Amino acid sequence: MTFFQSAILGLVQGLTEFIPVSSTGHLIIIREILGLDLIGTISFDATLQLATALAVICYFWKDILGLYKNRKLLLALIIGTVPAVIFGLLLEDYMDTNFRSIYVVAGSLIAGSIVFWLAEKFAKQSTEINFKNSLIIGLFQCLALVPGFSRSGATISGGLFTGLKREDAARFSFLLSLPIVLGSGLKKLFDIYSAGNLASIESSLLISCIFAFVSGIIAIHLLIKFLKNHSLNYFGAYRIVLAIVIILFLGK
Repeated sequence: MTFFQSAILGLVQGLTEFIPVSSTGHLIIIREILGLDLIGTISFDATLQLATALAVICYFWKDILGLYKNRKLLLALIIGTVPAVIFGLLLEDYMDTNFRSIYVVAGSLIAGSIVFWLAEKFAKQSTEINFKNSLIIGLFQCLALVPGFSRSGATISGGLFTGLKREDAARFSFLLSLPIVLGSGLKKLFDIYSAGNLASIESSLLISCIFAFVSGIIAIHLLIKFLKNHSLNYFGAYRIVLAIVIILFLGK
């Protein structure tokens, strides 16, 4: 890839990993627009997520260091991580083949918008994180295995369904993403290295990671600030418009 293509992929990854519009879905769309191959790109994308994971660590370093004191939150994060680990292993083969389709992305964008609307409609925002709602949020995170759904959108919606405030749901969502994103990214990086392909993409990957890290920190800050006074429905509307554009202009 060229510097421009690598920078664009990194920028898109950083912004859309946290804003609930689907990073994987947007990366697939951008690759279509740039004329890049879609096959086998899940390894590059998963490795690129390490940069956004680093952004989460840098932004929430106080919360992360405080986990040794806040055992309740630590256990909630562990419980919430289990479902995505199980389903991720079961669906790994499909994620790199059948799911990498712009039609899957378009459908997931619309489905996610419906989930956002339902979450906002029935949200009570009257409770705190506990073991029960952490498991429910973890199950919602599994929806993000399908490109186009959005990890942050799915988990924030799950948090709203269980009674969390938007800001609290967003914070838990970002912390919950760390084990899966780090585990998946490190595994894919090791796979690339083991296959002897790291040298061929290392410059492109480095450029993308730098842009993803910087834009990721910006996106986290802006989203938390936005959700204090606004609903997910704004993102839902964008997702529906994007799905229509995908079908009309990128459908083959």
